Amino acid sequence: MFEEIFLHKKASPAKLINYGFTEKSGIYALTTDILGGDFVLTVTVSEQAVDTALTEKDTGEVYTLYKTPAQGTFVGEIREAVAEVLKDIAEKCFKTSIFRLEQTLRLIDYVSEKHGDELEFLWDSLPEAAIWRRKDTGKWYGIIMTVAKNKLCGTSPEKVEILDLRAPRGEMESLLQNEGFYGGWHMNKKSWFTVILDDSVADDNLHLLVERSYLLAVK
Repeated sequence: MFEEIFLHKKASPAKLINYGFTEKSGIYALTTDILGGDFVLTVTVSEQAVDTALTEKDTGEVYTLYKTPAQGTFVGEIREAVAEVLKDIAEKCFKTSIFRLEQTLRLIDYVSEKHGDELEFLWDSLPEAAIWRRKDTGKWYGIIMTVAKNKLCGTSPEKVEILDLRAPRGEMESLLQNEGFYGGWHMNKKSWFTVILDDSVADDNLHLLVERSYLLAVK
């Protein structure tokens, strides 16, 4: 129940704390009243899931009916109140996390911390594609996508997550001589290149390439 609210989303620990959650052993918890104070809702956030527990304030009894298929006006009102709290938490404390590879997630965190930029998902028809853009120029400096590996190399149809970055045109030929570097996927191959985010290119190297791409994204 309520899983769809957090589909493809990842919690930001700092934002959870700012929202009012407390942390213990990696579990974040928040307690708040709902339905005019008749019930106490506890929301817990872990790496694995977001869960809720509901207690009737007057009796101290745990109320679980809202997590079942039970129907009725009252239980419907409770579900709606719980969902309202969860949607607010999802909006203010979570960020979209379509991507799953460890290197991709590390890179997303790096860009967020370095530049304060979050991925923008621009295309409804391409939910597994997102861009980073500079705030001052509005120009893109990075693109993450999920594609079949054989679109870049080999014959494997395995889905991989890739990164497109800018590079000076005069350096593109030498750059593509390096293992793990390819012509820009779905971009101008004279000024964009692609790497697969499978740790074939070290994080430190990626960070340098991201910073160079950022500097190139000027008007």
